[in-house]
Formats: sequence, structure tokens, C-alpha cells
Amino acid sequence: MVKIKRALISVSDKAGILDFAKVLDKLGVEILSTGGTAKLLRDNNIKVKEVSEYTGFPEMLDGRVKTLHPMIHGGLLALRDKPEHMQALADHGIGLIDMVVVNLYPFEKTIEKPGVSIEEAIENIDIGGPSMLRSAAKNAQSVAVVSDPELYARVIEELKKNGGSLPHEFMRKLGVEVFSRTSRYDRAIFDYLSKRSAQPVTSGSGFPEKLALEFTKLQDLRYGENPHQKAAFYKEKNKTRGLVNLKQLQGKELSFNNILDLNSAFELVKEFAEPAAVIVKHNNPCGVAVGKTCQEAFKAAWKCDPLSAFGGIVALNRKLDALLAQVIFKSGFLECIIAPEITVEAREIFKPKANLRLVELADLGAVEEPDLKRVSGGLLLQDKDLLTLDSANLKVVTKIKPTKKEMQSLVFAWKVAKHVKSNAIIFTRATAAIGIGAGQMSRVDSVMLAKKKAQSPTKNCCMASDAFFPKEDAVVAAAKAGVKAIIQPGGSIADEAIIRTCDKYKIAMVLTGVRHFRH
Repeated sequence: MVKIKRALISVSDKAGILDFAKVLDKLGVEILSTGGTAKLLRDNNIKVKEVSEYTGFPEMLDGRVKTLHPMIHGGLLALRDKPEHMQALADHGIGLIDMVVVNLYPFEKTIEKPGVSIEEAIENIDIGGPSMLRSAAKNAQSVAVVSDPELYARVIEELKKNGGSLPHEFMRKLGVEVFSRTSRYDRAIFDYLSKRSAQPVTSGSGFPEKLALEFTKLQDLRYGENPHQKAAFYKEKNKTRGLVNLKQLQGKELSFNNILDLNSAFELVKEFAEPAAVIVKHNNPCGVAVGKTCQEAFKAAWKCDPLSAFGGIVALNRKLDALLAQVIFKSGFLECIIAPEITVEAREIFKPKANLRLVELADLGAVEEPDLKRVSGGLLLQDKDLLTLDSANLKVVTKIKPTKKEMQSLVFAWKVAKHVKSNAIIFTRATAAIGIGAGQMSRVDSVMLAKKKAQSPTKNCCMASDAFFPKEDAVVAAAKAGVKAIIQPGGSIADEAIIRTCDKYKIAMVLTGVRHFRH
């Protein structure tokens, strides 16, 4: 145990500090403090000594130099069990400091303010605070260091329980927390300044040479992809948009797989300006449609593959009202439904399905963030695939041209293909998917799978392929399925043969010049 006799308090965030200081005062702890913190304590009848009085050296440079003094850091860093250290303190009249209560200048909050100047940001880079925290944390076996207002209650509990002393193990944990805090603080400063530097530390691609990521845990999950895997859900620092802002209204706790599927479904449904419905199963869409209403879209999406839709995830890009809720309720078993808004009346309809997870996520905007993929011992980083189809770049390469309705269907199919695991083939009629072939090792297999999965006739349908055709076999299979128009990137050495095959079977073909692989 370490008896707390002297504490230094200097906080930017004053929340909870009065109650904390009052406890120290009642325990007979001598309190040192600086500037505004000292005034606040004194105004509330808490005995306090100014650091400048304690060190015999005034604050200077507009407060930039307050605690950077041997009287402070000597009292923090001295090893209590080392006679030479204790003698040095005695020789120079330096007293021990047993506790530091410091939180840092609000740099992160400052740079979030609209129009903040770099001068203001720099003035909010704390120097003395991190120095005291690190000095105390380095000597955590002898000095208690409190770096976050959220720790006050726990520290008070321990002080009261132990008669004004703190256990060594508890103090070591407080010390570890300091280095977590100061590392995040320094990272925020580096990120801000490097982005504004004339010569940012990046590679030729624009990606940083060194990548540091920071995430905060939102919740532990019951398990991961499988019950034997532990899992948790995290939010990236300073990200204000995306699935992390979901609001669950009903149902069991979201699982690891639910969150992955919700993300896939919502990313796809955001592609459409018109009312749309998406059904996802195991991270692949098994039903997608656009309609005059979401009710019409959902019915068409469900018809695509009702067998796979069982236990799936539904995403809508419009309000889920009572009429649509009744349709979905009768359709079959679902794991989750996500929509920008779910009315009170719709919630009442779903109440009997107590396990069904109802989720609201109002923000339909695209989130511009890099795409990260873990590999053994490392990480792959790429731009997120946010590219949309530019109709001006579409190139009809066959003798037969697609009709206006076929072109509309092809554009719809192309948007869906972007969100289907490669190799991806999408059969569509009007603006609804009728067959989806996903994740096959050969493109012709995906064509045959799309045909097999289709629950309605495929004659005269349209087809999208997420990448070019390496051989004519996939086009032949499409012709046998009744496909009348195809959209694909092009770029294969077999393009001329592919076009001739389309002409042979009287199929219109449109090239996009863009590939949408999804692994």
C-alpha cells in the first residue's frame, strides 16, 4: 500500500474534480494545483497550494511553462527505496508527490471544430500534462496517476476502503492506462499535423508509410463467426457515420455475422435513389429489387430466391411502415431488418417475433474510408469501391443494341454485381434480380448457378458480370438461359470472340470499362 500524502491536480476537464478533491482534502492530503484548477478548488473552500508557490518559480510564457520543474518531476520520479534518490531530494529540498491527477488539453475536440486554425490547434497541444503523467506512470509503484475523470469513482472507492492508501497492483493499472492515453494523444497530434504538412509522410500512392489505427469497443459480442470464437464490435476514432451508429429497437443481441450481413445489405441498398429492398444471406445478396414503393420492391426481392432468404437480413432505403411490416411479417423467418426509420405501428406488428432484430440507421450517405483486409501478419489497404456507373462511358459493341428497358435493367444489374462475391453473375428482369450466381471459381459456373437459382423463367432477361469473360462458354450458357442483353467490363483478350458469340445468339452487349471484383 502507498499512503497518499501529497497530490498534484491540474485538469482541463473539470468534470467531477470538486468531489474528488474534497475526498482528498478530508483525508488530509496536501493538494498542489495550477491556474484555473487551483482557483476552482479555492473558490469551493478546498485547501490548495499553487504550484508556482511550491516550486518558487512563476508560471511563464502564457502558461506554457508551469509544471516543468525539478520540484515536480523529482518528486514524481524518485525511487522511494533507493537511498541515493532520497538523499538527492533532501539535498535540494524536494518533497515527494504521491498522486497526479491530470487530464490533457482538449486537442482532439479542438481540431473537430469547424474552421479551427492550426495556431489554435497547436496551442492545445499539452506539454506539461503528458510530462507529469509519464513521470508518474514510470514510477507507478510509488505514485498514483489518474488520467481520466472516469477513474475518479474507482480511486475514491479504493482510498476510502484503505484509509487513504492505494494498493500497488491498482496503481500499476493506473500507470498502464496513462501510456494508452498519451499514445492516443500523440497519434491525434501526428495525424492532424501530418495532413497539414507540405510534405506528408506518405508513399507515392498517397497511403501513409506507417499506419496506426485506433478503435474503441462498442460492445462484446456473444461469439464470432462460430461459437468457439470470441468477438467484439469496435468504432473507429473520429468516425461519425456508418453502421456504428445503428440503433437496435427490438430483438436478440446482434451477432458478429448479423453485423457483417447488415453492413453488406445496407451498403447495397444505398446504391439506389428509388425505393429499394435487399435481402442478404451469408454476406451475399439473394434478393434485390427497385419499385415504386418499398413494399413493391420487397415482394420482388423475395421472389428472387425465397429458399435462401430464409433467415436472411432485409435492408430498405425508405421508412418501414405498417403496410410493409405486414408483408414482411408474413414472408418467413428473418434475422434482421434495417431501415432509415421504423414506425411505431410497424414495431407493434413485429412484436410477436421477439427474436427478430429491428435496426434503424438514418444515414444513407456514402462513407469515404479505406477498405482494410487482414492477412496473416499484416494488412491490406485500398480505396473503398465507391465508383458509380457513368452512362456516358457505356459502349455497345454488338450488332443488336439494348432497348431502353433493357438498358435500365442492365444498369440495375451492374449496381447489384458490385456487391456480390466474385465471380458474380446477376440475372435481372426490369429492376429486380431473378437469379444470382456468387462466389464460384469459374464464371461459367456462376452463370449456370444464376440460372439454377432463378425461381422464374429467365427467357429474355438481362445479365451482369462483375468482370470480363475469359472464354465464350459463359456467353453460350447465358444464351441457353435466354439472356437477351449483357453488361460487363470488357478488357479480355477474348473480347472479339465474345462479341462474335453475342452476335451469333442475338444478344446485346454493353461494356463498362470498370471491374467490380469483391473477395
